[in-house]
Amino acid sequence: MHIVVAGHICLDIIPTFPASSRGDLVQPGKLIGVEPATLCTGGVVSNTGVALHRLGVPVKLAGKVGDDRFGPLVLDLLRSQGESLADGMIVSPGAVTSYSVILSPPGVDRTFLHCPGANETYRAADIPAAALQGARYFHFGYPPVMKSMYEDDGAELERVFALAKSAGATTSLDLCQPDRGSPAAAADWRRIFARVLPKVDLFLPSIEELLFLIDRPRYDELSARGDVLSQVDGPLLHRLSGQLLDWGSKIVVMKLGEHGLYLRTSGDASNLPGLNKQWSDRELIAPCFNVNVVGTTGSGDCTIAGFLAGMFKGLPTPQAVMTAAVGVGACNVEVPDALSGVPTWEKLQTRLASGWKRREVGLSLPGWTLDSSTQVWEK
Repeated sequence: MHIVVAGHICLDIIPTFPASSRGDLVQPGKLIGVEPATLCTGGVVSNTGVALHRLGVPVKLAGKVGDDRFGPLVLDLLRSQGESLADGMIVSPGAVTSYSVILSPPGVDRTFLHCPGANETYRAADIPAAALQGARYFHFGYPPVMKSMYEDDGAELERVFALAKSAGATTSLDLCQPDRGSPAAAADWRRIFARVLPKVDLFLPSIEELLFLIDRPRYDELSARGDVLSQVDGPLLHRLSGQLLDWGSKIVVMKLGEHGLYLRTSGDASNLPGLNKQWSDRELIAPCFNVNVVGTTGSGDCTIAGFLAGMFKGLPTPQAVMTAAVGVGACNVEVPDALSGVPTWEKLQTRLASGWKRREVGLSLPGWTLDSSTQVWEK
């Protein structure tokens, strides 16, 4: 049994900013001194896939690169994490390998310069049949920056999940936020999700991505007032998750940045393989752990890896799975790149058992209560 991670992959080029850097230093016409850059793989296939590997979960990667100079570098970087990790990757002749330049000054959310490259032509046929054989989970990510996944109202994305379901896998989906002026931003994502989510067991977007894609007026309203995350509250989370459950997903997990991780489940979530009645009709928020934040690249992807690893390893309750997820995310942000901070599963469990302090959630949660034993909020 293993987890397949498919979808978007790229090369990440991350300049290292001096600790004294200010958040407003990236300005046109200004020469900015930086330190040596980090080169690593990025995107869901790398970030979530390699994080699962580091956590000791058997994983097979199904991404697509070009035969340009960046392509072999991506494959070599994957092999440096695990010799077999590049075995399921596709090299597309004549294609450009996707890459991102990530600007992440200390204490400031990151900015991306992104070339989608070979990801734009990714299709269900690119998923190796051998990878799906015996897969317990199938995780797919970043359709908003994969043209073939959002055009034609998500017909190809639906085919991807139909293929995974036919192989007997529990399915999960992650998002990213496209550029406002892009064709992806103009796509009818409500229509796409209504089509695809009946085949998606776990839906794991960030609250900002979700608002941008399915409730743009509300997103713009909150953005005009300041930071979107700081204005999220319990009723908004409940409304959005209810829509996603109505569209067909059984488990909704929303990443809330520094405020933690939100989960809501349907009444039949416990029917998924390996889950029990404790997963039915739950609404929970797990706060983040206190850490010194160095960089946030890949934090959401690694949080998802922690969530999937907790399910794969049979943690007994959703609270335990969520705690593992935010624990992995916290370890991730202690380093500038997307993966080197991810610990082994054993080291993670030791740290979680050490009295690691949690952050305050910082959101308005009327009617919610905090369980002192698990440090998880419940509606």
